[in-house]
Amino acid sequence: MSEESLLTTAEVSEILRKPVGTLRQWRHRNYGPQGFRLGGTVVYRRGAVDEWVRECEAAESRTAC
Repeated sequence: MSEESLLTTAEVSEILRKPVGTLRQWRHRNYGPQGFRLGGTVVYRRGAVDEWVRECEAAESRTAC
């Protein structure tokens, strides 16, 4: 899957092993991978999800992510 691939909230939920509701809360709080609306549906670029995970890995404090 390329970095430009678009993922639904459900797909990101599976990748991160977090409930869809958690992702919705994160989005509301401007936390987590950057998503955007496309035709009324929230989508995420695969590259943005991967980058967010890398940032969490690199964070000195585990409370950052």
